[in-house]
Amino acid sequence: MNSQNLIKSKQEELKPKKPENKWENIKNKLILQKIFLNLEINRTLLVVKYNKAIQKKINIDIDDFKQNSKIEINIKPVKNKFGKFINILEEENEKYFHIYFNEGKEETKRKKITKNDKVNKIKILIDKPIISFYKLFYDCQCIESIHFPKFYRNNIIDLSCMFFQCSSLKELDCSNFIIDNVTDMSYMLDGCLRLKKVNLSNLNGKKVVKMREMFYNCSSLEEVDFSNFQSDNVTNLTHMFYKCSSLKKINFSNFHTNNVTDMSHMFQECSSLNEVDFSEFNTNNVENMIKMFYKCSSIKKLDLSNFTSSNLIDSSCMFAECDLLEELNLSGFNVSKIKDMSYMFENCKSLKILNISLSNINDEAKVYHMFSECPEELQVKIRQENNNINVDAFELNLL
Repeated sequence: MNSQNLIKSKQEELKPKKPENKWENIKNKLILQKIFLNLEINRTLLVVKYNKAIQKKINIDIDDFKQNSKIEINIKPVKNKFGKFINILEEENEKYFHIYFNEGKEETKRKKITKNDKVNKIKILIDKPIISFYKLFYDCQCIESIHFPKFYRNNIIDLSCMFFQCSSLKELDCSNFIIDNVTDMSYMLDGCLRLKKVNLSNLNGKKVVKMREMFYNCSSLEEVDFSNFQSDNVTNLTHMFYKCSSLKKINFSNFHTNNVTDMSHMFQECSSLNEVDFSEFNTNNVENMIKMFYKCSSIKKLDLSNFTSSNLIDSSCMFAECDLLEELNLSGFNVSKIKDMSYMFENCKSLKILNISLSNINDEAKVYHMFSECPEELQVKIRQENNNINVDAFELNLL
């Protein structure tokens, strides 16, 4: 190096360095996060990964890519219970699943743990191309806890049967889930017998269509929060909470049912449920409410005055065996198209106040045993209020 170049080099070294722009770095990280949140196809990710000009522009390196292009799952297995802990349904997908036991850095290809393994923690990283979580943990009965600490993408479209029959699952943290494009959540937690609480308040379900049997037979489930769940496109809620016998509280404060056509068996045998706010429910398009509240034996009061039911066809056994139900408001209920109302209030032994109009009931509708085993004073009132129709068809228990 000649003397002139040496002088220039020294001058460069002596120049005051630009202070690091903290806000610029924060801005770049936010841009980076936004990019990975919205990427939906692998090709776009690869452009970011291999294009140095783009990396320079948004100030990222390959480590940033690795951190933001994976879904991370932490699993805690049950002690002394062995078997599979994940399902990878298609061989092509295997290369996108990276599994590590305990705190080890060495990847394993195994999807089962045996009694010879001493595994107390499993870490799974999933690369971008996976768009479906269908049956991801299907029948994985050796899992006690599942946590998703990182979930930087919104490309997932299917969560159906995801935790189906995870009968040992006690803890599930999906607060970081991004489900903006999910359409199917049916059977998602079906058979999770030990799960007590599910918080879905952070989830945006704006594209979800199917939610049938989502919590089917979750017999230990006590609380569900749907407070920010946008359910405007959901069409099917049948058997959603069937046999959730410990369920006491559901937050439906922002849950819309404008497009739902089937609510049959929705709360059947929820024997601990005692109070639910249904004020946001819209039942204009519902056709089926068979056994919707069947054997909800702890409910004492229900305000369903906003249930218009103008397209309802079947409401048979809707409130049957609700032993403690004392007051029921169905003042907006439209019975003109209903073909079957049989056993609708059967064995509601405590029912004293029932607000419903039967004046425009369909002449061909099945109404047998509609008020069977209801209190005598209620039956007398029904007879008095509906003297223009054939109340004998209800088979009232009067001498």
